[in-house]
Amino acid sequence: MKRSTRQRLSLLFAVLALLSLAGWQWQRDARDETGNLTALEPAAITHVALTLPGAPTEHYEKRDGHWWRTDGTPTRVIDARLNDLADTAVAPVLSWRAAGDFEPAKIGLAPPRAVLVLDGQALAFGESSVTGPQHYVRVGQRVALVSSRYMPRSPATATTELH
Repeated sequence: MKRSTRQRLSLLFAVLALLSLAGWQWQRDARDETGNLTALEPAAITHVALTLPGAPTEHYEKRDGHWWRTDGTPTRVIDARLNDLADTAVAPVLSWRAAGDFEPAKIGLAPPRAVLVLDGQALAFGESSVTGPQHYVRVGQRVALVSSRYMPRSPATATTELH
């Protein structure tokens, strides 16, 4: 076998090995993808309920593209504040673990620091993590770690009559 043929075969083998490694890494990254808190689309959410400690549950409904507080007399609220709550549905998850891996009281989930219900899907928020500005969130039988940016705050403080 000629020297140039051996070099080409060696180069071809190296390229195939690199492509195989890249494919393996791509599959591993896809398998480890943590995704979002829910599969809900924020723009499609029409009902939001928020429970914070020491306060009654606040209920909101989207009507004709605007958000209304529906507790008592319907009152229009600032859309951007409720859209922020709805955006929590697609909060990027840093990591997932089974709920059974934790003692709920130790991570602030017994009782939760906040419960956000988006179109019937409950998200229970716990304490912040010791590893950074992140909060534990129970979604069904799993617990996610998400950025503290998504910790719900009451939009009622900015409630106003809009016409």
